[in-house]
Amino acid sequence: MLDRLSALDLATGRPVSRETSDKIAAFEAMLLEANQTQNLISKATEADLFERHILDGAQLVRQDPRREASWVDIGSGPGLPGIVLALLHKGPVTLVEPRSLRVAFLHGVITALDISNATVVGGKASAAEGRFEVITGRAVASLTKFIDLSHHLSTEKTRWVLPKGKKALEELEEARRFWHLDVRVEESLTDADARILIVDKAQRKRRGRP
Repeated sequence: MLDRLSALDLATGRPVSRETSDKIAAFEAMLLEANQTQNLISKATEADLFERHILDGAQLVRQDPRREASWVDIGSGPGLPGIVLALLHKGPVTLVEPRSLRVAFLHGVITALDISNATVVGGKASAAEGRFEVITGRAVASLTKFIDLSHHLSTEKTRWVLPKGKKALEELEEARRFWHLDVRVEESLTDADARILIVDKAQRKRRGRP
């Protein structure tokens, strides 16, 4: 079994420093403590926090080679994967989260761990502003709805990196009714049944919004 640092190296496809690994461990501790009073993650996954939540987010880094690209995590919740990405990625990471208690938790983590490249935006994705090179989001909405709610944050060079569960291919088929998509499907390193959808082009079809 790989140690934590080796597992992070493998997941990201990049060398991860001991300092970064220690900050991730500190984030895990903060997450578990806060989970006693907030429903941040399922209690059933607390024992497998590193693999189920940390490595699951870390593997997204390898899906875009631009080391200083701007990322945005829609519906970041407790920072999964946003905080993980900000700790592992050199470029700026924006975390968009509508729930005030989770926004407060994210601000606390960023301050405590001195994560200088992370920014929190409180509110819904529709109210977020800016343009980003990579857009992600975990368990937020179907592919069709997610692209719709985040498209205003994209440019022609934006890539969506979206972790999906067992219904990934069904979501893709449904989304193609409304969007012209340039997509590739990658296997998840942490769940044999899950997939990661990499979207490099999303153009709305003329029939309009879903």
